[in-house]
Amino acid sequence: MEKMTSWHVGVAAEAFAAAQFARFRYDVSVQYGANQPEYDLMVDSGEKTLKISVKGSQDGSWGLTQSYKKGCDYHEAIQKWLSGHHKKTIYCFVQFKGTEDYEMPRMYLAAPEEVAEVMDRSAGGRGDTILYEYHKWGPRAAGSGTVDRIPDEWKFTAERAKYMFETYGK
Repeated sequence: MEKMTSWHVGVAAEAFAAAQFARFRYDVSVQYGANQPEYDLMVDSGEKTLKISVKGSQDGSWGLTQSYKKGCDYHEAIQKWLSGHHKKTIYCFVQFKGTEDYEMPRMYLAAPEEVAEVMDRSAGGRGDTILYEYHKWGPRAAGSGTVDRIPDEWKFTAERAKYMFETYGK
C-alpha cells in the first residue's frame, strides 16, 4: 500500500477505532475540528464512558514524548507526559504498517500508565520517546539485543474493551 499522509493516517485511525468500538456494541461520539482536548472519541457502554485518544501509525511506532525530552532523561520525559493525562483517558493505537488494502489495521488499547511502563522499559531499561509495536535493538544501540513490543493483552478485543470500561470508565 502506498504511504498515506499524516492527515490521512489520523483520519483513518480514528475511523477504524470508532468502527471497532461500534462493532462491540458501544456508543461512539466523534469530535471534529481544530484544538480538540486530549481525546478524539467518547465511547459509552450505557453505564460508563471512556475518553479515547487515537494514535495512528504506518511505520510500526508512535512518537509520544519527544516534546517532553528537552533538558531531561527519557524516564523524566515519560513522567512529564504521563502527568499531563487525565486518568479516564485511554489510548487506542492503530497500526497500518504491513497491512493490505483489504485488511483491518492492528489496534491496541492501553491506559497512559501502561504506556509509560512499557516506554520506561524500552531500550533495555534506558527508556525511549517512542512506543514500538515491535523493535529489536541493534548491536550499537543502548538496548542492544533487546526487543520492545506491545504487550499481547493490549490487543483491541471485546474482552480488552470491557476491561478498560470496568477499570477506567466513569
